[in-house]
Amino acid sequence: MSQPSRRRSSLIPRIVLGIVVLALLGAGAWYWKGRQAKAEEGAYRTAEVERGNIRVAISATGTLSAISTVTVGSQISGQVTDVLVDFNSPVKKGDVLARIDPKTYEAQIEQGTAQIAAARASLAQAQATLHNAELDYRRKADLGQQKLVAQSDVDLARAALDQARAQLNSAQAQIRQQTASTQTTRVNLERTVIRSPVDGVVLTRSIEPGQTVAASLQAPELFTIAEDLRKMKIELAVDEADIGQVKVGQGVSFTVDAFPDRQFKGLVEQVRLAATTTNNVVTYPVVVTVDNGDEILLPGLTVNAEIEVSKRDNVLKVSNAALRYKPTSEDAQAPGAPQVAQVRGGGVTEDLERIAGSLQLKSEQRAAFDAAVKAVRDRQAARMAQVQQGGGNRLFGGGPGGGGPRMVTSGGAGGAMQAQQRQRMAERFQQDFAGFRATLEPAQQQRWDNELKALLAAKRAPLYKLVAGKPERIMVRLGASDGSATEVAGDLKAGDQVIVGERARE
Repeated sequence: MSQPSRRRSSLIPRIVLGIVVLALLGAGAWYWKGRQAKAEEGAYRTAEVERGNIRVAISATGTLSAISTVTVGSQISGQVTDVLVDFNSPVKKGDVLARIDPKTYEAQIEQGTAQIAAARASLAQAQATLHNAELDYRRKADLGQQKLVAQSDVDLARAALDQARAQLNSAQAQIRQQTASTQTTRVNLERTVIRSPVDGVVLTRSIEPGQTVAASLQAPELFTIAEDLRKMKIELAVDEADIGQVKVGQGVSFTVDAFPDRQFKGLVEQVRLAATTTNNVVTYPVVVTVDNGDEILLPGLTVNAEIEVSKRDNVLKVSNAALRYKPTSEDAQAPGAPQVAQVRGGGVTEDLERIAGSLQLKSEQRAAFDAAVKAVRDRQAARMAQVQQGGGNRLFGGGPGGGGPRMVTSGGAGGAMQAQQRQRMAERFQQDFAGFRATLEPAQQQRWDNELKALLAAKRAPLYKLVAGKPERIMVRLGASDGSATEVAGDLKAGDQVIVGERARE
């Protein structure tokens, strides 16, 4: 073998070895970078605190119907001769809808007219008899005074006169009776023509020409007329757990299967008290009015609606997963002074600023509010200094040796303590803002009181904020929730990272 061939054969193993080494180095670098990336990600999964809008809505189903639906029936019996309208026919008040055979009532009217004529003839005869009885009585009365006839003849003549008068009254009464009977028949004859009582649209028609209508026991239903389909209503079935949040005037958005790509609007008009129980589920009817100016919505459509019970604009919100997170590592439970400060801070003054901003305060009212807020902040700062010196906050169980702040529960002694805390806080706010409240007008005072009451009654819960790679427990006040995010107030700002879970450890 020549010298060049031996050199080429000795270079091949070296090249292969070099390739293997480079591959191992690349794999090691890739693994190291992956480990470094995982380390940089940290041990926690986080979500960002955002500022935005929260819309709270209650879902319910119902059926569309006309606001006013009139059922047209028949008050008389007979055979239907004509039906002049059909389904969906527009009608005006007084329009003829159908006719019932009038021959029976026409014959009764002719019979009644003849009976009236006979009664009038009887009246004329009674009048003649009365006139003759009056003359006979006068003659015999004169003769009786002259003792030319017996008194018995005079008495008989007077009795005949009274009898003639009674027959005359009877004839007159018979005429009135026959006239009234004939008038009733004329009314029934008019009822053979079925007319529309309102302007509207025929929804249903339940008769055909030739059909016999029997109205002996109850009026049969012939037509159903929707008075005005430009205004409609929905009767929603709202669950008992949600009915307390529904108020008159709240907005409602809904869809129907007939127009799945279009959303419609309505307003809550009535919350009815008549509950319905079906399979142990209690629901309450809620009536919603809908503007149907284009008449695209139809009676009977099934509605999937959402009642907007609350809407919060430009508020801090966090994922609900952050509220459900509970740490498993011991370092998250370690007490510290920053946690105590956050528990007591709670962002109360920021909420008060928000409430005051909604009152449209005048300059002197604003000055009084600013002075009250400054007094509250000064008192909080002084209390915080005492807490830091004493090693904990006794109000929240964080005194010396207390192991850091703990959340007050709603049951047992914890619930009583929480109620007492809220009562004391309400009394302090009433004292601190008494001067400011005195400057408000009655409407402003009522709104201030309602907002302050809602603020103090707000629920509180712990959150874990990620600070320098470590979890830090803070207490926040909870507001409205749309199911995926919840409004919060406390030692948070937009962009903060809150923990929603822990990563699996290798």
